[in-house]
Amino acid sequence: MRTNRRLPMPKSEQAVQQSSTGKLAIAGIGGVFAGAAICVAVLMAAMPSLMIRTYESRLGFDQTVADLETAVKSAGWHVSGVVDMNKSMATQGVQFTPRVTLIKLCKAEYAQSVLSTDRQVSTMMPCTISVWEDEHGKVNISKLNTALMGRVFGGNVADVMGGKVSTDEKKMLAGLIKK
Repeated sequence: MRTNRRLPMPKSEQAVQQSSTGKLAIAGIGGVFAGAAICVAVLMAAMPSLMIRTYESRLGFDQTVADLETAVKSAGWHVSGVVDMNKSMATQGVQFTPRVTLIKLCKAEYAQSVLSTDRQVSTMMPCTISVWEDEHGKVNISKLNTALMGRVFGGNVADVMGGKVSTDEKKMLAGLIKK
């Protein structure tokens, strides 16, 4: 009966094999870190466009602000404030153009639900929708991506912000934005 026995490898070959294995391990670990760094860089570059949604208005500036206020109220929400950022900055000696107006809106039942479980989210309350002009006079509407923010927080915040608030905001903006 014949047995397959390996002959011991000479020490110089063992050293070469161990050196090659070590280099492969280091290269593999380096590749993982490089891949992770690239993913983080891509995510950081994409984050602003993911967190903030911007739409072109089909109306002029003043009409967009007025119609947005009407749409908010028609959806059963409360307009808790309208801030003309240009006037606000002017009171502090800063002149700024083009125009920017913030519409602050709240739906008490949604706020109560979120505040009952996640008071730290109050930093994002009330919801704000911005109407602003770019340097060419084009009117835009921007808002926080509540669907994404809801998923980030999970739980009740996901149900309220990611579900109800996001759905309501889409309805409010439907007649205002270019398709």
